[in-house]
Amino acid sequence: MKNIFTEGKKYTFSDYFELGNPTEEIIHALGYSFFTQALALPRKDLLNKVLIEQISSTYYSILPKISVNSETAKRELMIAPVLHAVLQQINARLNIEYPVSINDKLSGTLDYLFRSSQQLIVIEAKKGDLDRGFNQLAAEMIALDLYQDEQDSPAEVYGAITIGEVWRFALLERENKQLTKDIHTYRFPEDLADIFSILTGILEREDTIVQQPGSP
Repeated sequence: MKNIFTEGKKYTFSDYFELGNPTEEIIHALGYSFFTQALALPRKDLLNKVLIEQISSTYYSILPKISVNSETAKRELMIAPVLHAVLQQINARLNIEYPVSINDKLSGTLDYLFRSSQQLIVIEAKKGDLDRGFNQLAAEMIALDLYQDEQDSPAEVYGAITIGEVWRFALLERENKQLTKDIHTYRFPEDLADIFSILTGILEREDTIVQQPGSP
């Protein structure tokens, strides 16, 4: 296995955004296999279409008045409203800047960690560069896999990388240590209904029980 790490250096999740290695090399170096393909992601029928329409209309009405040129602005304008809407519709908990420390290659904070009684999903928000952001997301998903107890844990770890205007999802199958990047991307706000349907679908999927990480 190719060693892409510098000996003696401690890597945080954000360091993976800066690594120039291909995604496959990074994931293989962490002991996992990597694929890109169309994922059959869980989905839930929209219960409140008005809520989705409100998010879209608010975005279009205020966008001309705001300069969205920072990661913080994108989180507040494009990402936070979607996550808040998810919380309004289902029974889940959202942790923001959740700390995780596994070893000298996997430590840092997760931008968003959604947890329900069935599943969990880690969401990484970046200002730009979806591909390099995915490298960081992959490291976070692997860390979350290692962070959980084996008993009563979900069989998968879901993840999402977003730059505000675009979302992409991923799935880590824990038993065979395989991480798959969805070939599809979803636009905000044009595909907001799809994004919302997938997030709620993942969190309300009932085939496994989650072992909750430590208290926030």
